[in-house]
Amino acid sequence: MRLPASLRRFLPVSIVAVALISTLACAPAEQPAAPEPEPEKKVSDALAPKTTDADAVTKQLHTTTLCTTDLETIEAFYGDGLGLRITGPVELEPSVRETQRALWGIPEDIGWELYIMDRPAVPGTIQVRVLVLDRETPMIHTTWNPQEPGPFSMGFSTTDLQTWDPELRGKGWESLMPLASYQIPRPDGTTYTIHETIFNAPDFMHSVGISRGDGMPQLGPVDPATGRGGPIYSAHVIENSDKVLEFYVDVLGMELRSDRQFKSSGSKGALGVPDGTEFRFAIVYAHGATFGHLLFLDYQGRLGLPSPGIDWRPPNRGMAMWSFPVRDMDEILERLSAAGIEPFSRPVEYESPSLGHHTSVTVIDPSGFMVELFQTIE
Repeated sequence: MRLPASLRRFLPVSIVAVALISTLACAPAEQPAAPEPEPEKKVSDALAPKTTDADAVTKQLHTTTLCTTDLETIEAFYGDGLGLRITGPVELEPSVRETQRALWGIPEDIGWELYIMDRPAVPGTIQVRVLVLDRETPMIHTTWNPQEPGPFSMGFSTTDLQTWDPELRGKGWESLMPLASYQIPRPDGTTYTIHETIFNAPDFMHSVGISRGDGMPQLGPVDPATGRGGPIYSAHVIENSDKVLEFYVDVLGMELRSDRQFKSSGSKGALGVPDGTEFRFAIVYAHGATFGHLLFLDYQGRLGLPSPGIDWRPPNRGMAMWSFPVRDMDEILERLSAAGIEPFSRPVEYESPSLGHHTSVTVIDPSGFMVELFQTIE
């Protein structure tokens, strides 16, 4: 995804086929020399990686976890609307369920069914783990107002938002604002076009459709057959951005690629906040990653709405957790300890339907959001 267009202003951000003359089987005639290939043109992009995957302590966002009691609406929006494959209910062994209950802090009197959402034609994009609860729990977000603190959205890359947008509206889904198009500056001073829409998703979440034009790479891979992809990023509205960014960058070892202050143009911005709203907008990537990033929006106490005081973790409804692969679990535990951060739940090795055989630990970030860190065991 990408965050609202008003946010993206900070983003400044061909292969030439060589024709070869075929050789005549019997003719000794001299062949013309093949043309020199043109050098590949580099696109000026503020979000391009400046590091490599080898530097990554924590990898790009692998899984988001949604908690809900409304499977029908989840299937209608993410399945029928966004085209994700939905698998489930996935059978869970009792031992796996109890391990996850402890890792995620789900009370004994709450049960759930597991569903997995993904886009199989675009491997590597963010997987969505859906916990369909057997009873209602508090909502993490209580409105679709983008100034309310909490987990905000997932973003979906596409090459044809101008087709996708009316399709979703035709299915009855509403958005914060009409589809918006903007000219965005690149680092080299040129501009490119962005198209985006922020749709109201189930459980007071948002789903951002985003297209980049004028030769810019999309914000994540897309299905070549449909031009649609994602999820490719996730966003939060937070109140203590200095501490939150310190956690993801210094403790988890991720890369801050953009950190800007903006003032919205409410009459034009897809975010739909009042004209003149000031905010900090930061984008964090895993080292070497080109998608699976995190967006953080901070109104810094000026115009943001008060938090309803609900824990941002399971089993509360909405986006309740991010899950990241790590290079080495021992290294991560040392980093957490050095920062004075006590894990929410101790590391445990087990096999799960969504992450395979792995060791997992959960922590609470400085915003109060649950983060799962896991190391795959081959």
